[in-house]
Amino acid sequence: MQYSSYSDSNALIYTARWISGADQCLRESFSMLSLADPMIPFGGQVEVLLDNIHKLIGQEGTPVLMRFFLSDPANQTVVLTERLAFDCPVSVIGQALLNGTKIAAMVWCRQSAAICRIGERMHKVTERGIDEYWFTGGLSDSEGSYNQTVALLDELSNGLESQGLTLETNCMRTWLFVQNIDVNYKGVVDGRNTVFDRHGLTTDTHFIASTGIEGRTADHKNKVMLDALAVSGPGVLVKYLYGESHLNRTSQYGVRFERGTMVEYPDRRHVYISGTASIDNKGKILYEGDIVRQTERMIENVEVLLKEAVCGFSQVGSMIVYLRDAADYAVVKKIFDTRFPDCPRVIVQAPVCRPGWLVEMECIAIY
Repeated sequence: MQYSSYSDSNALIYTARWISGADQCLRESFSMLSLADPMIPFGGQVEVLLDNIHKLIGQEGTPVLMRFFLSDPANQTVVLTERLAFDCPVSVIGQALLNGTKIAAMVWCRQSAAICRIGERMHKVTERGIDEYWFTGGLSDSEGSYNQTVALLDELSNGLESQGLTLETNCMRTWLFVQNIDVNYKGVVDGRNTVFDRHGLTTDTHFIASTGIEGRTADHKNKVMLDALAVSGPGVLVKYLYGESHLNRTSQYGVRFERGTMVEYPDRRHVYISGTASIDNKGKILYEGDIVRQTERMIENVEVLLKEAVCGFSQVGSMIVYLRDAADYAVVKKIFDTRFPDCPRVIVQAPVCRPGWLVEMECIAIY
């Protein structure tokens, strides 16, 4: 990855670029955009962010995914979405920025991608004969987190089947954003298990890389929001990552997701690391109550998973770091500033699925 950063009086932009070794042409980039001045009203923050996103697209190419992080989605979502005019997968989630501003964005761009919408919540991204299917902003009117999870995964599955794909074969990554995760996560786990049973996703086959994390939407009735990625194309190979020296299989404590997934294309590899915390290979939370040691162990666990995918942090293009307690922000920020000063990242307040975990992170690598 080649890293660069840009800042002015209002915006901070960190970008990671993957360049093809074969032709030395820019192929993909990740950018994290945030605001420098928390005193700007929300509408002004939106305008600054969107102006810089448009400039970024002019430099980096077609956006294949945007994710916006909001501090107060009930009051901010409509203000933001009324200004959005991007024909690409867009996700908007309530996870407060811990630098005191109200909005940030992750933007993933490619220079040669073509995008078409194939449903209310699904886009197809095509590049060099490979198709990616992004399902974003999935919400359900069903009652409770269990029913909403089942409905959303069924909607995703039906959408994939309409394209000749299946959940069990083609889905590579999911994000489950859960309102009040301490209360509603069990329903998410049970709902996912129900759907996975139907699709033959068991300990004898494989699961899907995933993050299950606190996240709110504009409507308090939405207990769960789903984003997902599926892949199809010739020559695509998939490897599931376990990190068994440092982590256990998730099924050992009743949940079903893979610790990470490497998707190998004819000309590159994408590595998706699931939400990862301070855990050992017996499923035990390590260093309860110690934010510094939990952060260090979390980073070590991610490093093991990346190594299993034959890469490392120097190939990581984006990081999202989730904190239970906003008071831990300064400590965690200092660790990441020291270890990864140039990598695009955002740190948000979003409790993890077990209260003892103070911090979790996910990342995407390309090489």
